[in-house]
Amino acid sequence: MSGHGSPIPMTSHRAAPLSGTAEVPGDKSISHRSLILGAMCVGETVITGLLEGQDVLDTARAMRAMGAEVTRDEAGTWRVQGVGVGGFAEPDQVIDCGNSGTGVRLIMGAMATSPITATFTGDASLNKRPMARVTDPLALFGARAVGRSGGRLPMTIVGAEHPVPVRYTVPVPSAQVKSAVLLAGLNAPGQTVVIEREATRDHTERMLAGFGAAITTQVTEEGRVITLTGQPELQPQTIAVPRDPSSAAFPVCAALIVPGSDVLVPNIGLNPTRAGLFETLRDMGADLTYENLREEGGEPVADLRARFSPDLRGIEVPPERAASMIDEYPVLSVVAAFAKGATVMRGVKELRVKESDRIEAMATGLRAGGITVEDGPDWWIVHGRGHGDVPGGQTCESHLDHRIAMSFLVMGMATQSPVSVDDASPIATSFPIFERLMAALGADIRRRT
Repeated sequence: MSGHGSPIPMTSHRAAPLSGTAEVPGDKSISHRSLILGAMCVGETVITGLLEGQDVLDTARAMRAMGAEVTRDEAGTWRVQGVGVGGFAEPDQVIDCGNSGTGVRLIMGAMATSPITATFTGDASLNKRPMARVTDPLALFGARAVGRSGGRLPMTIVGAEHPVPVRYTVPVPSAQVKSAVLLAGLNAPGQTVVIEREATRDHTERMLAGFGAAITTQVTEEGRVITLTGQPELQPQTIAVPRDPSSAAFPVCAALIVPGSDVLVPNIGLNPTRAGLFETLRDMGADLTYENLREEGGEPVADLRARFSPDLRGIEVPPERAASMIDEYPVLSVVAAFAKGATVMRGVKELRVKESDRIEAMATGLRAGGITVEDGPDWWIVHGRGHGDVPGGQTCESHLDHRIAMSFLVMGMATQSPVSVDDASPIATSFPIFERLMAALGADIRRRT
């Protein structure tokens, strides 16, 4: 599947029991950061298990454009010859980040304190997304941004010639904003401090420490206070990327709603700032177990086993859990349709400004499939019908959003009538093997001509 070009409509039919092992791709968040931090070292960083979806490939191409040497061998091992902190070269061409909000925001942060100028663009979806949430704090370092109205791409960032360290409180829970500020702080003298009132995924902090940066985190009355000492000499690393919990969500959730299913998803990263979906599913009564718990590369990892769970129940998801599962709410809402009672999701306004308005996209598609949904600015409620009573039969718009497309394809595996999506091509941005992986487990997903 391709994230660009002609639409790829697909229809998901009721599936036989799903079974087998689902080898999902590498973690997207860690893959992006591995390439960027590798490019900011002096020496060679070696990466195995990198997610080779379009989003990450776009980040690799951006690092090459800024002077790093990025290669892949036949075995799938990636090598990054870095240019050092502050060593980025000015790119000759516009940097196209495709569909990736994470990629563009992190790259903007990484280059904002170097005296270079770079212009960024993306696909139709990315060019609608707000960038001021990143460019505003980058301006405090001395960087300048010129973009379209509303702070949208295409946008040119003029890096700070004489950057200064900043102290910044992140106004909304966002790992992308936090990470952009920390990456910018690498080339600013002194200490850059980021304060987040609500914890978000902490891959950037963990990886900065692993690459040799002086970084500390304290929990205070203000929130999590992260202090980074600028202008370190980062040390190249050997990184084994764990598998992506956000990708694991789809085979896991499919197994829970398809009768007779038993699916193992090995080597999944269970960073506490990313595992909220699995906690929530277990709270709903899901037969989901962790096997072979261990630690790899500073990240907790386990094999997940998901079995059909006919007695799922609706719950109120704790709002403080939102940051640890923000990308998984679309597929959670599908599981909620097969639960008994209402599943209440609050504190999720970030979903309104993802690749699409994910609350609106999922609510519209679920309603068309016979599910009652209520929604507001930062909340939504899915009234589940219970196992075997979800009609389906709808065609849903993906809105160029990979997670919307995959969520509705999962839904069709257990509805009374098939569920279609108008365009599944964006799935390639994060989960390029989704179609064949699900087919190997027993799913019946067909391309429409």
